[in-house]
Formats: sequence, C-alpha cells, structure tokens
Amino acid sequence: MTLKELAIFYHLCEDSHLSNLAQRLGITQSAISLAIKSLEQKIGEQLFDRIGKKLILNEIGRLFKEKTHSHFVALNDAEDFFKDSKISGILNIASSKTIGDFMTPQIVFDFLTLHEHVTIQKDIKNSSQIIQMVKDAAIDIGFIESSCEDADICKEVIGDDQLIVVSADPCLGEGTFFIDELFFKKWILREKGSGTREVFLDALGVIAKELKIFMEFSEFEEAKTILLKNPQTITCLSRVAVEKELLRGELFEVKLFNLTIERKFYMIYNKNKYASKLFTEFKQFVC
Repeated sequence: MTLKELAIFYHLCEDSHLSNLAQRLGITQSAISLAIKSLEQKIGEQLFDRIGKKLILNEIGRLFKEKTHSHFVALNDAEDFFKDSKISGILNIASSKTIGDFMTPQIVFDFLTLHEHVTIQKDIKNSSQIIQMVKDAAIDIGFIESSCEDADICKEVIGDDQLIVVSADPCLGEGTFFIDELFFKKWILREKGSGTREVFLDALGVIAKELKIFMEFSEFEEAKTILLKNPQTITCLSRVAVEKELLRGELFEVKLFNLTIERKFYMIYNKNKYASKLFTEFKQFVC
C-alpha cells in the first residue's frame, strides 16, 4: 500500500461524496475509486460497503482506520521533518586515541550544539582498527593518526601534530641526544596498530629493530603514571597528550639530534559512502 492510497482512504472516511472529494483533492473520481480498490486488494478485505452510489465505511474499514491512522500521521510527520532540510540522524564515528581524547570531544560538542536533531555515537580504537571499520562500513567516519593508502578509503587532512620523546628524568630534559643513545632506557610504547607507535618506529628507520620495548600501553594516563613513578622509563607521545605535565615540570621533553617527528591527523570514510545531508555537513564542519 502507498501513502497516496492511505491518504485518499482517510479523506474518504471523512467525506464519502466522491465528487466533493475529487474536487477538493484535484483528482478524478475514477482515480479515487482505483486507489481504494487497490488498497482493498492489498489488504484482502473490503473497507467500504457500496450502497447505491455511496461508499459507506464498514466494520473492517473502521478497524483498519483505527489500527493505521496514527502510523500514517507519524510517517507524514517524518516526511515533513526531512523535507524541511533539517540536519538530523545518527552518525557513527571512531577516533584514534590522541584525536579521541583531545580533539573530537569538542568537535562533537560544538556540532551537536548547532544541530539538536543529531545523535553522534563515538568510539575510540587504534588507527588500524578504524581503517578496517571504515572498509567494512561499520562506522560512517574515522579519525586516524597515521596515513592510509587503501583504494577503498577517502582521506582528508584535518590537522598537524608533533611527536616528542618524554621522560620524568630531569637530566634528559637538559641536553640533546641521538635517539640511539636513549635505547638503554626502559621504553614503553603504545600497542601494535597505534598510529603513534607506527609513526615513531617509521621515523627511526632501520635502527628501530634495535629498540627493545619494555612495556606496551593503551591509555595515556597509564603511560603517564608509569613515567612519573619510574624516571628510568621513556616514551614517545603526541605533544598535546603531555602538554600539562610539561608545563608543570613533571615530565621533560628529550630533544633529539637530526630527528623531528611530525605527522598529520586524517579524517577517513569509505569511497562508496552515501553523502547524506548529515554526513556532508559534519565532514565540512570538521574540515
């Protein structure tokens, strides 16, 4: 059954004079009759008794109206809502750890402030997991810290970041070192699949294989706790992740000879993703 057939049915319930209704709706009487016959065939029951030239709503018709009218009104309301060009819907996103902790919360808050009919469901995963989720269409948009060259994925740069080596050992904050001079320290790094880890090890090049990883972590607070309580430990993190600790003099940036580690933050989405108004608006808002 169609919304048009239902609309004619409800109109006919209020005014059973075909000529009056045809004039009011701007259609022919035969079009009204055909719509009602089509509706009755789909239901398998007659909704009106034909008494002479009159159509009288019968007991089946009254029940059908009672059971369906509220749903018809709701469907019309939904149609009108979307026709009003309001940005609405439910958007699923996932962010890598640095972006998810320090960037997307404010982005989501600001966007929801502008669009009251939108819901954003967000998750935090590592970059490799997010890439796979985008490929599988498990999420609408992903935010990652490492590049992605997959042919099925579109990517856009949304920001710049710098990775720095940090420690709670104040002596390391006073000099400048070659990176391999620090390999004797107890290195703690993000888990495999993390964009931060991948970018750092790629920057080291061939000597990365000489680095012994003492411990892995997934949460920034976990890493900071280890660093602050154990000055013999060292790690590489985004500057934004340790900004407060650096300002308070709790952690120290270890300056390096001939090694600056910079990276881009990316927004990614499946190349076949349907560009709804919500998707397009959020994408433009982020960029």
